[in-house]
Amino acid sequence: MMKTRLSTLLISAMAPLALAAQTDSLLIADNLNLVVVTGTRTPKTLLKTPVMTSVITRAEIEKADATTLQDILRQNVPGVEFSYSMNQQRHMNFSGFGGQSMLILVDGERLAGETMDDVDFDRLTLSNVDHIEIVKGPVSALYGSNANGGVINIITKNSDKPLKLNVNARVGKHDSQRYGLSWTQGFGKWDNSLDVSRNSSANYDVHSASDPVTRVFSTIYGDNTYNFKEQLAFHPTKDINLKAHAGYFFRQTKRSVDTPERYRDYNGGVKADWRITADDHLYGSYAFDQYDKSNYQSLSKLDIRYYSNVQNAFRMLYNHSFGKGNILTVGSDYMHDFLRNNRLADGTHHQDCLDAFAQYDGELNDIWEVVAALRYDYFSDGSSLQRLTPKLSIRHTPVRGLNVRFGYGMGFRAPSLKEKYYQYDAAGIWIIQGNPELKPEYSDNFNLSLEYHWRNYEFLLDGYHNHVKDKIASGVPYYASKTDRTPTLPYVNLDTYSVSGLEASAKGHWSNGLSASVAYALTLEKMPKDKDGNTANNQYIPARKHALNVHADWEHSLCKGYGVDIIVDGKVMSGVDNVEYVNYYDISQGVANVRYPAYTMWKLMISNRIGKAVKLNVTVDNLLNYKPKYYYLNAPLTDGVNLMAGLSIDIDKLVKL
Repeated sequence: MMKTRLSTLLISAMAPLALAAQTDSLLIADNLNLVVVTGTRTPKTLLKTPVMTSVITRAEIEKADATTLQDILRQNVPGVEFSYSMNQQRHMNFSGFGGQSMLILVDGERLAGETMDDVDFDRLTLSNVDHIEIVKGPVSALYGSNANGGVINIITKNSDKPLKLNVNARVGKHDSQRYGLSWTQGFGKWDNSLDVSRNSSANYDVHSASDPVTRVFSTIYGDNTYNFKEQLAFHPTKDINLKAHAGYFFRQTKRSVDTPERYRDYNGGVKADWRITADDHLYGSYAFDQYDKSNYQSLSKLDIRYYSNVQNAFRMLYNHSFGKGNILTVGSDYMHDFLRNNRLADGTHHQDCLDAFAQYDGELNDIWEVVAALRYDYFSDGSSLQRLTPKLSIRHTPVRGLNVRFGYGMGFRAPSLKEKYYQYDAAGIWIIQGNPELKPEYSDNFNLSLEYHWRNYEFLLDGYHNHVKDKIASGVPYYASKTDRTPTLPYVNLDTYSVSGLEASAKGHWSNGLSASVAYALTLEKMPKDKDGNTANNQYIPARKHALNVHADWEHSLCKGYGVDIIVDGKVMSGVDNVEYVNYYDISQGVANVRYPAYTMWKLMISNRIGKAVKLNVTVDNLLNYKPKYYYLNAPLTDGVNLMAGLSIDIDKLVKL
């Protein structure tokens, strides 16, 4: 969702409060006064939002020197892990929920296309990102299908200066290279933002293993990626904001010299934001997104496209305020979803998705706030799925500094066109079979959190339980006939699945420039079976039960023209068991329990600030030189210590333009 003018006004109003805060708690105050929109679709400060929301700020992204969304989530959010297929497409496990159940948005807009049931994370570069908002648990009442595990909303930057021009570069191990240019400029009633980046890395070999057969690989494949993003804003009056954006993404994977894989995305859209009165606000948008996959035949120089997902989406949103702290939000979305793939029985499929939702946000008094929402969704394909989805969130502030939040949300995920209609041979291991009779999966989520702020400290305790019915996944493979040599792996609705968890964190900031945090995540999964009680094949490795993230940051100015920022990040993941077939090419040999080991990764970064315009970063990734004994789906794809060096120059500060 586009950041509204109301958001800007709120930020401006709260800026003096942040400036008046004590030095040792200034950063805390700034973060708490950050305006977020994802949890309620209305502007709320992070401190007062009734829906528990986590934020990764621009400062945190820059300090981490992260390139993509995958990088920053893995480093900053406990319980997040990425798995890989044999061709190393990425799959996210977010505290027990896969990427198909975590809705990823850019300024509130959905993304087309998928690889390994997830969005292409290489698309989501961070150079033009202002901050990232994360809401755990079902948000289907506001965002519809695929939000039953939560929402990750990437909020892009607005132009806030007459001119800002940055160039940056980073090099590392295995010929890893990153180059970027960012230009923002405001002139009169117009604002322009342009972001261009290129990333590349080479293939490298690692140690493999013979068992389990399909869970290991011996070569890590590199990529060449290009990303172009353009955004133009026009403010004809103080109450009307218009914005247009366009983007292009290209990635080529070096898995095959003769036939490299190519991935492209074309996107664009327009948005209008109108503050009708002090109490009435109207927002509308149109977004286009097309994600393509192709194989490039080097000898014949033919680029053969075999996959294309196209989405055209329209959105309307209206807010009305009834006095202080009481807001009614109503809205509607329409999306046409088109899928072309040679793995579809009929080549192409499409469907129309229509929804309408309403939400009331009421502040009962200074210590109680209640948010209730209801949504209706309609899907045209097949049986014309219809669904009503409710949500209730409560915030209670019994004493100053303490927020108690309770939430109940119903989530749902409609089966995708791929899950309903795909039919193809997966590397001779399975015959993947779609299922047009799939039912949507539903979930009930209960969440309780305690958040306490005292001086320059933050403490959080967050517990949740998700109960999922009719979970959509691959089922138990079978031979369609006695003569078949390749088993069929169907998409099915599984039996009851549940995941419960606990997250605890503590943060501190001090006037000497030191800040530190520790975050722990506990994830308890009840792995599902099919409707006949058979253990289903786990397409991906389950969530690790224990996860710990540690962060320390010391920022110090040694003199007027030089400062240093030293950052240490650590991530500890417990071991995990997975039930797998002894031989994926002969399922008659049965299954075995496979133990995947725990691991620890540490990262050291030293950022040198030279004057106002130059920043030199030196990063030692995998500080303790961890190397997996063999490389499996969710093992870190590292072969040891990686030394990286980066340079960032703000041209506008270096030269008066």
